[in-house]
Amino acid sequence: MKLSQYKYDLPESLIAHYPSDNRDESRLMVLNREKGTIEHKVFKEIIDYYGENDVMVFNNTKVFPARLYGNKEKTGAEIEVFLLRELNKEQRLWDVLVDPARKIRIGNKLYFGDNDILVAEVIDNTTSRGRTLRFLFDGNYDEFKATLYGLGETPLPKFIKRQVQPEDKDRYQTIFAKHEGAVAAPTAGLHFSRELLKRLEINGLHFAEITLHVGLGNFRTVDVEDLTKHKMDSERIIIPDAAVNVINKAKETHNQVCAVGTTVLRTLESSVSTQGFVKPYDGWTNKFIFPPYDFSVPTSMISNFHLPLSTLLMTVSAFAGYDFLFEAYQVAIKEKYRFGTYGDAMLII
Repeated sequence: MKLSQYKYDLPESLIAHYPSDNRDESRLMVLNREKGTIEHKVFKEIIDYYGENDVMVFNNTKVFPARLYGNKEKTGAEIEVFLLRELNKEQRLWDVLVDPARKIRIGNKLYFGDNDILVAEVIDNTTSRGRTLRFLFDGNYDEFKATLYGLGETPLPKFIKRQVQPEDKDRYQTIFAKHEGAVAAPTAGLHFSRELLKRLEINGLHFAEITLHVGLGNFRTVDVEDLTKHKMDSERIIIPDAAVNVINKAKETHNQVCAVGTTVLRTLESSVSTQGFVKPYDGWTNKFIFPPYDFSVPTSMISNFHLPLSTLLMTVSAFAGYDFLFEAYQVAIKEKYRFGTYGDAMLII
């Protein structure tokens, strides 16, 4: 597959800048691969497609307030700092992206907050945009973390062109978020409300939780035409024994296993036995799924409508089938579905 095959014309007006009023009331497009049909529903009607002993797999990662704004020493220039991951707890070292990158060099100091409550020193260049910062803070670790996160804001993607609102703190987080470490939300999970989960549970569904700490690699542009040459950023994943048991039991009984989002899809496919069963895992993955690909674990998946040329779009096309997915996307544009993080949902069965 080639990068140029994932370009399509998306009207700017269809990119969702705000979440729907209620999590489970966004629109839902249902793609049936066997029948080749496309249906239009409301998300909470997803309950009609699953029965007793089917399994839904969720990503329980939790987004932290990763975007900060500071000022460079001497010049006072505003610098955006995007926290990627904590490298060393004791030394308070963080892997970050800075913008504009050209203004920041090793040895520079950055000041954050009123009265410069937090100071950071640039100690390494990790990539052209990336830096390693050492935060200088007079206090214990818990106080430092509270200060750092107090200064940070919800890291909405750049294509959501507006100021962060107080409601984003809650709505840019799934209701099953538990383990902090993501800089972007697993967006397919944003459509689930507590009421919908309870109704699914009453219907006899089982839930399994895995963790993939979503990195900015999801939004990084693909720079090569030949997709086999693209390298995904590594992300931390955890597949616990409890999830393995629930998923593999469903596979043994030929029940459905629904991957809620591309992050779940990639995590499950990153640790599979030769018989097609999931194995426990705690480590890293840089798995990039694009057509053609034979899936071992999930029988269905939920996804949002993704932007042109994105790796997320490529992964979904591997599951739905390239031609069928692009037919569905043209229907979605015609029917004015909402695209992106806060947009509508798609169920592929």
